[in-house]
Amino acid sequence: MSDIILETRNLTKHYGGVHALQDANFVLRKGEHVAIMGDNGAGKSTFVRQITGVEQRTRGDIIFDGKPVNFSGPIDAREAGIETVFQTLALADDLDVPDNLFLGREITKWNFLGPFRLLDYRSMREATLAGLEKTAVKIPNIRNSIRNMSGGQRQCVAIARTATFHSKLTIMDEPTAALGVQETAQVENIIRTLKEAGEPLILVSHNMRQVFDLVDRVVVFRRGRICANLDIKNEDISGEDVVAYITGAKTQAGYEDAA
Repeated sequence: MSDIILETRNLTKHYGGVHALQDANFVLRKGEHVAIMGDNGAGKSTFVRQITGVEQRTRGDIIFDGKPVNFSGPIDAREAGIETVFQTLALADDLDVPDNLFLGREITKWNFLGPFRLLDYRSMREATLAGLEKTAVKIPNIRNSIRNMSGGQRQCVAIARTATFHSKLTIMDEPTAALGVQETAQVENIIRTLKEAGEPLILVSHNMRQVFDLVDRVVVFRRGRICANLDIKNEDISGEDVVAYITGAKTQAGYEDAA
């Protein structure tokens, strides 16, 4: 059995004459945490949108859990086992925590009644508490609406949603952007918890300290191409080295044409 959970081959996305992503070859192994870094417009978010089915790729292949996939949308990706925390969070402000965690996949009871099934609020609350415990997220009252929560609590709810459903892969796009120090620390602890559980993760981040603390490897995008693949845990690589690859001051063997 292969230990590769996600692979892309020549993944490409063009918007008319704009080549936002070009021939991205990427591998993520089970249990591995990888950061994607690069300047704004380097192709990071475009890459994530192709993987998660938000957009349809121009060409290339995506292999997830050993099978070629072509997701028609984020729901398809989620059903296959890819949970994503987008920058927009995609939370419903007027709903509470259980309703947000189970939005679109509610637990029902009396299923023998066909279309007249009832929501099983008790089961959803119990599963919500289990998901929060799994990620060490502390929400004082899960019955409060999302609108009344802090930015850090909202972010943690979005992340807990990914952990509640035993995903095969978690993707986080700038999960600590605009958060305070304490809220950032809480999100980072959740990421460490996922690592301890052996769950693979793709982290899109501009935070160099965060990246070196949390991941095994850094994949650098520049001008829509992957320009470096850096094993920061086992190689002598500094933050200055990563910045040099991001800016094009350095190139890595095999990726020269990306600079």
